[in-house]
Amino acid sequence: MKKRQVVVRSRGGSGRSNSTSMARGVRYAECQKNHAANIGGYAVDGCREFMANGDEGSAEALNCAACGCHRNFHRREVDEVVSDESFSTNSYSRTTTGA
Repeated sequence: MKKRQVVVRSRGGSGRSNSTSMARGVRYAECQKNHAANIGGYAVDGCREFMANGDEGSAEALNCAACGCHRNFHRREVDEVVSDESFSTNSYSRTTTGA
């Protein structure tokens, strides 16, 4: 299991206030459910991306339409875009958490 932590720090020191905005997006990638765990093996179903089975906010939205597994079995990817208007460059980072 591999986890990465992203720490975003604003550059300061000029005494003026920085206007910083941050956008965060979460998507769920391949299914990591081991379907053969009860017999001591390892087999995944090959589902490559989570697709919600229902409308957002409903109980069905937590199940994948492709494989039927709960969303928690899919690898979570967090995209963060940090924009600091006092500097001309934007910082982009992707955080992946393993299940």
